Amino acid sequence: MKSKPHIAVIGAGAFGGWTALHLLEHGARVTLLDAWGPGNSRASSGGETRVMRGTYGPDQPYTEMAARALKLWAKYERRWKRQFLHRTGVLWMASGLDDAFESGSVKALRAAKIKFQELSSAQLKKRWPQINFDGIEWGIFEPECGYLDARASCAAVVDAFVAAGGKYRQLAALPDWLEMENTHVGTAASAVRSSEARQPQDDLQNARLGNISLSDGSRLKAHIYVFACGPWLGKLFPRAVGELVSATKQDVFFFGTPSGDSRFSDGMLPVWADHRGRFRYGIPGSDRRGFKIADDTRGPAFDPTDGERVVSEETLRDIREYVAFRFPALKNAPLVETRVCQYEQTPDNHFIIDRHPESENIWLLGGGSGHGFKHGPAIGEMMAELVLNEREPEPIFRLARFKNS
Repeated sequence: MKSKPHIAVIGAGAFGGWTALHLLEHGARVTLLDAWGPGNSRASSGGETRVMRGTYGPDQPYTEMAARALKLWAKYERRWKRQFLHRTGVLWMASGLDDAFESGSVKALRAAKIKFQELSSAQLKKRWPQINFDGIEWGIFEPECGYLDARASCAAVVDAFVAAGGKYRQLAALPDWLEMENTHVGTAASAVRSSEARQPQDDLQNARLGNISLSDGSRLKAHIYVFACGPWLGKLFPRAVGELVSATKQDVFFFGTPSGDSRFSDGMLPVWADHRGRFRYGIPGSDRRGFKIADDTRGPAFDPTDGERVVSEETLRDIREYVAFRFPALKNAPLVETRVCQYEQTPDNHFIIDRHPESENIWLLGGGSGHGFKHGPAIGEMMAELVLNEREPEPIFRLARFKNS
């Protein structure tokens, strides 16, 4: 590959922003695009906070990836002299009846050298008396993990990218000609919609994408394109991705803690996750927001562009009942803020990291599935290696895994 390839990255969220930055740091010329800006309210990387954790159950690549991401978050925090990772620790509550996720995580945490403690029920109750541990027999505590500032870190990555010489444009990529109408280039070349929409013939040779249409009417030409478009990935590539990436509505709630009561602040309480019954998780209150809690159960289908971001009253009632049970002092706590985000997920919850099957210079990156944000720095590093050194992604991330499934 030429010493200074021009690479266009479409999407400035956790995956796209970090990918653009790593590509730039490895010597590429990079243009980064985003329709509404890094960490915007429609993006899967929007919102104030995300969980940073290494516990992922058995037989998966994400604990190792989280270990690498932890090192990279620390590296860039030192470089930028800013804090994004708040190391409150992460507590996993495990019941004795259904704790395969937690028990299966221990070996992976140890192999990845992520620090953790296995705590008994008695130890949990003594350490965090503000939590009602009924039904919980033991727990995993990750002291070096916690929560990340989401929106702020997305913006910081783009700022660093621009400061280092990258070009950022707040524009949307349009679906025109991203996928040929037939896998055979000659057929696709003859199937143009109109003379005005005709793409130059040299752009169609060797099944390579020549340029992309942008929302301001201009076109962008690059050697390689990385599409990290979150919930829009399937809309831009209906044939290669389509419904393999789907968006679901996820309601998030913030409750006000009692005045002068610091037991539910991030200095006294870790990020927590409870797999008993439905999987719920939360982030302790800070000087920015209240006590955050959400149900990880996948919600209804959601349109990330036009969907109204109003929480469900039914979900709110369920969350209130849960808070009153697990955190008794917060019973009847006022709801001070809500947010609707979306998971952009794949059927198996694994990421998509692969070349487009019909265009050798298009990379598809997405399917964060509600757990992708923390991995952003490691994903960016991985993508720079794959793209610039023409490597192949791991089978678990390839599109081919969905064949005959």
